Amino acid sequence: MDVEQVTDELYGLRPSEFTAARDAYAAEARRAKDTAAAKAIAALRRPPLAVWAANLLARERPEEAERFLALGEALRAAHRTLDGERLREASRRQHRLVAALVRTATGLAEEAGQPVSDTVLGDVERILHAVLALPEVAGPWAKGRLAAMPETAVGFPAVPSETLTTLTTRTPAAPADMKKAQKAQKSEKAEEAREAGAAKEAEAKAEEARAALARRERDRDAARETERAATAAAEEAADRLRRAEREREEARTAAAAAEKTAKRAAADLRAAERALEKARSAAEAAEKTA
Repeated sequence: MDVEQVTDELYGLRPSEFTAARDAYAAEARRAKDTAAAKAIAALRRPPLAVWAANLLARERPEEAERFLALGEALRAAHRTLDGERLREASRRQHRLVAALVRTATGLAEEAGQPVSDTVLGDVERILHAVLALPEVAGPWAKGRLAAMPETAVGFPAVPSETLTTLTTRTPAAPADMKKAQKAQKSEKAEEAREAGAAKEAEAKAEEARAALARRERDRDAARETERAATAAAEEAADRLRRAEREREEARTAAAAAEKTAKRAAADLRAAERALEKARSAAEAAEKTA
């Protein structure tokens, strides 16, 4: 059994579906005598809802995830070198991009039929900060296979403002460095514009997902109302049919009784006619005798 393929499939499932699917694959591996695969699959942890939502983001928006990972590398490099200007710029981008990705994760979760609460979204935000700060978190997240909330404190250590001021007011850069800085600044501005566009697009998609969810709920309510009305109509029709059948049976019983009564009356009439005929015969005989 391909453990990598199974792992990728399992972490793409909603948390409510994870455990049953994992246990089924582990049982299948045991039946196939693949002990190593069975052990590896059984050890996979069901991700909490927030972790699933963060994984979904990486799976469904790979280009945005790639830009986010690049930002994490830039932030870690800036903190290692205490590059004040890069720290300022990367920090601004960090907050904008995290907020945009949280909105995107919200929309994706709703599209997947798993709306998330504000508390869960707060956990998603903490996960994304951890992705930026910790390569050991960024790696599994990039594959959409993060299994648990990061246990290590997330984020970067704060750099005092006076340190940033000192770093950014040191000896003026040489012309060549100035050109590089200007080029980098232009590139960063272009990246900002792209990120702003991506944020707007993500917000629009999230709004579209919320509207689609509202439409689905309205359609579901309308369908349920139609089903209730149809059920009531069917029950009423069934009652009418039962009443008609009872009335028909009663009519049949009454007709049978009437037919019996008519037969008895006809028999009585014939008997009376015979008796009358006998009486007439007797009267005629008596008259002749007299």
